[in-house]
Amino acid sequence: MTKSENLFHQIVKENPNGIAGKMFGAKCIKSISGKTAAFFWEENMVFKLDEKNQEKAFKISGAKIGSHLYAPEKQMKGWISIPKNQSENWTELTQKALEYVNSLKK
Repeated sequence: MTKSENLFHQIVKENPNGIAGKMFGAKCIKSISGKTAAFFWEENMVFKLDEKNQEKAFKISGAKIGSHLYAPEKQMKGWISIPKNQSENWTELTQKALEYVNSLKK
């Protein structure tokens, strides 16, 4: 297991508001209600964020709009990818993503 993947598992383990799951075959963190908040893909984390937190996330070096896992040319609105070299931001962004998806109506 890579250092990045270990960090992903640590974030899941230490977060009482999230549970491990899968999204399109990728490891993900879901809210208790089952909504995906973040996923781990190709050593990066991708987070579902509200507009305010998207703006903040884009200030992180290397941040970009998330793209569909198997169709990288397709952007995923509201999803922000943060590279592994910025993994010190992953824990906080996971919290923000969980808060956001929990606020969404079904």
